[in-house]
Amino acid sequence: MSSESTSGVIMDEKHHGVSVSHKEVDTAAQLAAGFSGNLDPEEALRIRKKIDRHILPLMCRKVQFMDKTTLGNSAVLGIELGTVFYLSYLLFEYPQNLALQRLPVGKWMSANIFVWAIALSCHAACKNFTGLFIVRFILGMCEGSITAGFLIVSAMFYTRKEQTLRVRYWSQIFSGLLAFGALHIHTSGFEPWQWLVFMIITGIITLILAISYWFLFPDSPTTAWFLTPDERVKAVQRIKENQTGVENKHFKQGQFIEAICDPKTWLFAAFSAFDNIPNSLTNQQSLLVASLGFTDLQTTLFTMIPGVIEILTIYTGVKLAARFRNGRAYVGAIYFVPALIGIALVNLLPWNDTAGLLVGQCMTVISGTGFVLALSWLGNVTAGHTKRVVTNAIVLSAYCIGNATGPLMWKAQYKPRNHVPWAVIAACYSVCPMILLVVRVLLDGENRRRESEPSDEVEEYYVEKVTEGGKQIKVKVDKEFMDLTDRQNRDFRYVL
Repeated sequence: MSSESTSGVIMDEKHHGVSVSHKEVDTAAQLAAGFSGNLDPEEALRIRKKIDRHILPLMCRKVQFMDKTTLGNSAVLGIELGTVFYLSYLLFEYPQNLALQRLPVGKWMSANIFVWAIALSCHAACKNFTGLFIVRFILGMCEGSITAGFLIVSAMFYTRKEQTLRVRYWSQIFSGLLAFGALHIHTSGFEPWQWLVFMIITGIITLILAISYWFLFPDSPTTAWFLTPDERVKAVQRIKENQTGVENKHFKQGQFIEAICDPKTWLFAAFSAFDNIPNSLTNQQSLLVASLGFTDLQTTLFTMIPGVIEILTIYTGVKLAARFRNGRAYVGAIYFVPALIGIALVNLLPWNDTAGLLVGQCMTVISGTGFVLALSWLGNVTAGHTKRVVTNAIVLSAYCIGNATGPLMWKAQYKPRNHVPWAVIAACYSVCPMILLVVRVLLDGENRRRESEPSDEVEEYYVEKVTEGGKQIKVKVDKEFMDLTDRQNRDFRYVL
């Protein structure tokens, strides 16, 4: 005999627990149901390395970021167009996140990357602003699936500590090399910037990536082609400690409401907006360097230096954040200090001190470590698949707002020193570390409240599972795979 509860689940008296619908639980619940014993650490390490080999090469952000910054490299060659990309990104961010929840993640990302490749090839045919507007709008539309997809997949396959460490960031140096090579191309009918953006250089790479995603990028550890059935079960058990599950394909209105009412959602969104207003430096840097008297070739080659610095600083940042327990906010905040020093150098040194001005500009990229840590931290402290999707959409929308508004502050009347834009950047880089520290205080306080709460009676959950013989049985499901939000699950503890 059973009785229906107000939450839509069914009390199962036979099993003395709660029988739940497949719509309520995580997609990994049935796979993990009935798993007994502890996962051997060596076996867990072997599976993690296997996941790394198949996922990380495809999650490398170099092509994604390179495509976005081609106009940054092209700016010195006579093209300035960036805001439209982020306005399109903003418009399609929420629909893209909904699609990532409802559809297979890998296949949807592959489709977007394929459209992206076509849009890149069309750049060469553009002869006016309208043409460039259209293709950049399409790129922004497709971009909305990439970062959000990476965040979702990282949470599916990796533990919270591993998510922080697995960041790919070597894009600017690669795009700088391509730009430098493009400037040496002399072909009738094409300007150098057309070769830079054209399919021959970035389009072919993107097209190959799209095909690779379709066949090689997994949608979930429960269906990953490179894992055996036994390894899939273990891959799911490996991330059990996250208490965030894998995914749930059903949109839950309650989790949507919780996401928009959660203070930390808007704190991370504010951080994302303020941190990316200065991101307009990515496209302005070539123009700023050129204003110091360098040639087009020298200026384009110089763009590789910030890329190298960014690689090194992000590498050290994620290592420090992983090494020091609950140190994400502190590490992220500290990495804004060199950027503020760099801004001071750019504004206070005399205009004829070229070396000092270049060093100051390069130091500003160190702040990128803070954004990388914030993105990984966001995934660590958000549970419930619908809530995670909605939160990602809000934070990445704020990212678009910051990137779209940033270029507006670079006006002709502020040249050549651009003191006003630099002052705005300094203000943003002062606010960002304070937001990270506020988030830490908020989450630490919530952890302390949960530690002081009396332990709830452990409730058991069951889901129907079909045996190999076709018989339906009820098996126990761990609470970690119930698709509960970080607020609903009082056993959830926020990493700091």
